[in-house]
Amino acid sequence: MAGASGRLAWCRCLSAVRSPLQVVCFPALKLHVSGAAMRASLKDLENAVNQVKLLKKDPGNEVKLKLYALYKQATEGPCNMPKPGVFDLINKAKWEAWNALGSLPEETARQNYVDLVSSLSSSSESSSQVKPGADKEHAGYGTLVVTSEDGITKIMLNRPTRKNAISTQMYQEIILALKAASQDDSAITVLTGNGDFYCSGNDLTNVTDTPLGGIEEKAKNSTNLLRDFVASFIDFPKPLIAVVNGPAVGIAVTLLGLFDIVYASDRATFHTPFSHLGLSPEGCSSYTFPKIMGPTKATEMLTFGKKLTAREACAQGLVTEVFPDATFQKEVWTRLTAYAKLPSNVLRISKQVIRNREKEKLHSVNVEESSIIQGRFLSEESMNAVMNFLSKRAKL
Repeated sequence: MAGASGRLAWCRCLSAVRSPLQVVCFPALKLHVSGAAMRASLKDLENAVNQVKLLKKDPGNEVKLKLYALYKQATEGPCNMPKPGVFDLINKAKWEAWNALGSLPEETARQNYVDLVSSLSSSSESSSQVKPGADKEHAGYGTLVVTSEDGITKIMLNRPTRKNAISTQMYQEIILALKAASQDDSAITVLTGNGDFYCSGNDLTNVTDTPLGGIEEKAKNSTNLLRDFVASFIDFPKPLIAVVNGPAVGIAVTLLGLFDIVYASDRATFHTPFSHLGLSPEGCSSYTFPKIMGPTKATEMLTFGKKLTAREACAQGLVTEVFPDATFQKEVWTRLTAYAKLPSNVLRISKQVIRNREKEKLHSVNVEESSIIQGRFLSEESMNAVMNFLSKRAKL
């Protein structure tokens, strides 16, 4: 390490990678190096480290791991640490990122670090479907875009570069957004996704952030959050509509049994690969899916992970109606705008009449499912399955 300033910079980079609300992944680093670009000085490197702190948007842990690896390579040379244990996922990710640089010269690593920071400073995350919202967009959300217009509160999952995978932060923000929507003056509430995916389910790398209390505390905290998250859908008092704009995975699928209407693009798919990850169903799907599609179809989907097309999901009752992708947004929002003009009190009362008899049962199922999942989180079978999944993704 190059002096006190170098140690400080390393700590900052290390701290950035450990952020608990962000995704940790295992990237295969492929950095292009030009023959002429080896001129960055140690001062340039330190300036670049300071620029990282000034970024307006978190670049995500994939980029943070690249920065970490390049800084270590630039200041200490090739990886000289033993590989962390299999269950130490965070330090294992850092080690793999650094080790992947091989014998990259320190001068080249320094230049690549400076170039990467420069590119981050001049770019921003794409959000192609998010439109300026003026005073109708709700501020204060980092993973969602929440707007209210024409009697509709729209909650848009907004991690398109991560296929709208649900991070810990997103779980918390959806709970808050639903609570706010339940109290505003809109008639209906809509959940949809930004980008090509509706939602790729639980961000499995949430499990890599282990608190001081260890894995047991992590499992308990995670399942408590999951239970509260599902409960916020069970108790939501207004018509709740899913606008499934693309593929849906895991909890994004199992929750659909708690929605009042589900509209889907014909390119949407529905996949619940719980058994592949050593996990069990959640979102009250162990109760709602057999009621919706019958026990055998539910078993095929929830236990064996059969993926359904939008039209198959519609035929089995999970989806209300399927629209051609080319006209999906126009047709759905035209219909929803008309629905939102109906008397809002009548809509609430009608939902209450239809749903209230089931609420006590659903809460009971939610508690039971969460308890089972907590045990699965702590099982060696599930840990190995999740790590294998993450390792395979890192090689893509």
